[in-house]
Amino acid sequence: MRQIDVHQLADSARFNRFHALILFWCALIIIFDGYDLAVAGIALPSIMKEMGVTATSAGFMVSSALFGMMFGAIFLGTVADRIGRRRAIAICIALFSVFTAIAGLTSDPVSFSVTRFLAGLGIGGVMPNVVAQMTEYSPRKLRGTLVTLMFSGYSVGGMLAALLGKGLIESYGWQSVFLAAGLPVVLIPLVLRGLPESMPYLIRTGQSAALQAVVSRLAPSHRAQAGDVFVLPADEGAASAAGSAPIRRLFQDGRGVSTVMFWVAFFMCLFMVYALSSWLAKLMAGAGYSLGSALTFVLVLNFGAMLGAIGGGWLADRLPIKHVLIGMYALAAVSITLLGYPMPSAALFVVVGLAGASTIGTQIVTYAYAGQFYPMAVRGTGIGWASGVGRSGAILAPIVIGVLVGMSLPLQQNFMAMAIPAVIAVGAVSMINPRRSASAQAQAVAPVRAAVREA
Repeated sequence: MRQIDVHQLADSARFNRFHALILFWCALIIIFDGYDLAVAGIALPSIMKEMGVTATSAGFMVSSALFGMMFGAIFLGTVADRIGRRRAIAICIALFSVFTAIAGLTSDPVSFSVTRFLAGLGIGGVMPNVVAQMTEYSPRKLRGTLVTLMFSGYSVGGMLAALLGKGLIESYGWQSVFLAAGLPVVLIPLVLRGLPESMPYLIRTGQSAALQAVVSRLAPSHRAQAGDVFVLPADEGAASAAGSAPIRRLFQDGRGVSTVMFWVAFFMCLFMVYALSSWLAKLMAGAGYSLGSALTFVLVLNFGAMLGAIGGGWLADRLPIKHVLIGMYALAAVSITLLGYPMPSAALFVVVGLAGASTIGTQIVTYAYAGQFYPMAVRGTGIGWASGVGRSGAILAPIVIGVLVGMSLPLQQNFMAMAIPAVIAVGAVSMINPRRSASAQAQAVAPVRAAVREA
């Protein structure tokens, strides 16, 4: 009887059509997710005008979705390790598609906030699950690139929202961009067919035939033999089989300090991301730009985010990902601060692009780092808790910046407030211990453990 370590099998697999399909579906889901998240910031000036709300009230309205995202990331990220990742992803798509569309039918701040909270459950829940899915099935040498390439769909969704918003809002009102968000729900059956189930879940539930089918596509060179048994690494397998208290595992094996530092980094980065996503169009409009020009800045922000995510992932596969992140957070501090100062239009577009690359792009690379840091059996839980705790920064950002906007402070001070978290994030990432990551520990025991063990 042979024991086949699926973790090592996935690490050493060569990129093939199976990986490309997972990348396609995960990226498509993130595009929808990014659209649903960005649409509120795109429509915010029109919503404020029609509903007659102040900047502070608008900040609370935007934060309602982010508050839902906090619960969604923690609950649906954790529950996926128990009910299966495909099922959790399908639930998330249904939540963010249906309730974002319903938000377009509301006419008062309270009902808008309630529907956005419910949509936020799905928006927040899908992120840790698709990151865990892509991380689990990616070859180790391409893992950073594939995860960040997949997550660049978030920026594509934001750009799609900006492009559609410029035409739809002027022609049909702000409601139209929300109603368009309901379309992804029809793709749920295709997503369930196209995505494989998590391998730890298949092992835990004894679905050996399904697991064999997945392995044959993951690593076509693998030759199955009668009596093959698929297993996780000993430490991960025990936790997966027990199925109890996975949150506790985030603090075991010397990962406690690093886990807290991930939470701090997520908090700070998400504060910057949602401060810019929610208020950039409004701040630029207040600085004298037309609505169309202000939305163009959102487009450039997300285009820069896509380049930053892909470039950061490429660097992370060639340099220590921790060092890459420190550099990206430092760039965020500089670029966001510069946004508040007068400069030629061409230079301003470049700085906005750099701000997108070093905030949204950096957040995507941070997701990739968290995905590599935690063991496969609790990867969804680790990413979900980091994302969920970090969502408190996302919740505070629109409110804090909304209060500052309401105080009519100089533009420079608004952007400086957005830049301060980048400095704190540099310190947090510096304290993450890479020797405690799952990949580092796997390499440390590799000489005494073969991927295929004869028994």
